[in-house]
Amino acid sequence: MKQLLIAERICLIAHVLSMAFGLAGLLLILPRPELVMSLPPAGQTLFQWGMAGGGVVYIIFGAAAVAIYAYRTLGLGATLTFLLPSVFLSLGSELLGTSTGFPFGHYHYLSGLGYKIAGLVPFTIPLSWFYLGMVCYVIARAGLSSGKGELNWVRQLGAIALGAVLLTAWDFVLDPAMSQTSVPFWEFEELGAFFGMPYRNLAGWMGTGALFMSVAAFFWRKTPIHLDRSEMGLPLIVYVVNFAFGAIITVTSLDSRFWFPTMLAVLLGVVPAIVLSSMAKPSAGKATETIPSLDKSAVTAEIPPQPVGAVRK
Repeated sequence: MKQLLIAERICLIAHVLSMAFGLAGLLLILPRPELVMSLPPAGQTLFQWGMAGGGVVYIIFGAAAVAIYAYRTLGLGATLTFLLPSVFLSLGSELLGTSTGFPFGHYHYLSGLGYKIAGLVPFTIPLSWFYLGMVCYVIARAGLSSGKGELNWVRQLGAIALGAVLLTAWDFVLDPAMSQTSVPFWEFEELGAFFGMPYRNLAGWMGTGALFMSVAAFFWRKTPIHLDRSEMGLPLIVYVVNFAFGAIITVTSLDSRFWFPTMLAVLLGVVPAIVLSSMAKPSAGKATETIPSLDKSAVTAEIPPQPVGAVRK
C-alpha cells in the first residue's frame, strides 16, 4: 500500500509540473520567439518536444494518478467499473460528435493531443474524461454520503447530478482555452452563442458525464464506498489544478468577456467541490467516540446476607 501511495504522489506531482510547464510555454515563451531562438540547439529541441507532447504527458500522468488513487481507496472492481464506462462511453460520444455534430456541436481536433482514434479523436481525450469524471463523482458522492458507504436512490441521483455539474463547469474554462486561443487544440465549425461554444456542447458534457456516472453508480450500488475527508486531497487537487490551467489561459489570452464563464465555473465548480469535500466524513483520527455513562444504581452487586454469630456445629 505504501508503494501505491508513493506512485500516486509521483504521478500527481508529474501531472501538476507538466501542466505548469505547458502554461509557461503557452503564455511566456511562445509569444516571445526570440526566447526560443536564444536557447542552444539542445534546448530548442527539448522545448519543441515538450510543446508537441506536453498535452499528452499531463493527461497520462493525471489518469495514472487518479487510477492508482481509485485502486488504493476503492478497490480494483470499483475502479474498473468506472474506468471502462467512462473511457468507452466518452469515446463513443466524441466519435459521434466529430462525425455528426451530436451531442457537442460540429468540431474537430487539431494536433498536440496524441494519436487520433479513427483519425478523429486523440486517445488522450477519453482518459481526460475518466480522470476528471472520477474526481467529480467521488467528490459529489463523498459529500452526500455523510459517512455511509451505501447511498439511497435519492442521494445516488444527487451524486450523479452534482458530479456532472462539476464536470461541465470545468468545461466553461477548458473549451475557450483549448479552442479560441492562439494555439488551439480543437476548433468548433460553428460560432456558438455561449462565448463561442454552442449551448448543446454544454448539454453534451452534462449528458455524457451523467451517462457514465450512472453506469458506475449501477455497478457500485451494492458496494460500500467509504471515503473520509482525509482522502479528498487528491480529487480536490486534481479538480482545482485542472480548473486553474484552463482559467489562467482563458483570462490571460482572451478578452475581458471571458471573465464571466470563468467566474461561473468558480461558482458552479470550484466552490461546490470544496464544500462537498469538507462535507465528507471526518477521518478516524479526528472522530470522537462518546461512551455513555453507566448508571451506578443499575450496577449493584447483590451480596447474600451472612448470618452473624451463627456457630456451625
